[in-house]
Amino acid sequence: MASRQILRNLSVSLFRKGGLKRVLSYSRSIATLQRQKKDFLKWKTQSAFVRTMFIQTQETPNPNSLKFVPGVQVLESGTIDFPNPQSSACSPLAKLLFRIDGVKGVFFGPEFITVTKADDDLDWQVMKPDIYATIMDFFASNLPILTDEQPSADTAIDPDDDETVLMIKELLDTRIRPTVQEDGGDIVYMGFEDGIVKLKMQGSCTSCPSSVVTLKNGVQNMLQFYIPEVMGVEQIEDEVDDVNKTEFEKLEKSLEEKSPET
Repeated sequence: MASRQILRNLSVSLFRKGGLKRVLSYSRSIATLQRQKKDFLKWKTQSAFVRTMFIQTQETPNPNSLKFVPGVQVLESGTIDFPNPQSSACSPLAKLLFRIDGVKGVFFGPEFITVTKADDDLDWQVMKPDIYATIMDFFASNLPILTDEQPSADTAIDPDDDETVLMIKELLDTRIRPTVQEDGGDIVYMGFEDGIVKLKMQGSCTSCPSSVVTLKNGVQNMLQFYIPEVMGVEQIEDEVDDVNKTEFEKLEKSLEEKSPET
């Protein structure tokens, strides 16, 4: 009974003297430190995982294919083949590997990853460091190997696509689209006619003032560098885009008229 009375008196004293605020502040500080400690331990564990991960390589009957064994489980069971970048939509790791110059195909087994390069002229010694880094960083991120994501419908392979269109779609999926998506937007393939690639900007790129510059200096230059048949790019706008553009021009004109002369 005496101890309870002492605690009660202490609580009342703390409350009267503003000590309760100090206690709460102290408690919040402790909670913050505990969260920071947890985050640090998580980061430390991931960093240690990357440093200690040892990836072995094994040759295959195909000199253009190399087997990478990370020492951890890749798939729970079975195998899955990604013969081209378009087929890798359901695998974040495969998509990252396809972004490495020279990677033509990716294959997952229960405990290994097989990477196929595009041709004999590519040197494995040049490609391997990027492949090692991609695999190690991915497993340290704890992201799933496979997801339910589906390929973009606009760049899906069509039986009627000729070689040039196939190359355009592959380049959009592997080089251009990932970069645009990092900025919160997307770019949609709308067609290819008379040497002109028709594209539609989406998301943050739709009303971005630099979207035209992005198309001309970025997308067009890259497409023309890899695909000589491409003469240029054209931005396609639908009715909603036209309305937004018209309203924006009206607003801009109104603001100019109201602004004081300098």
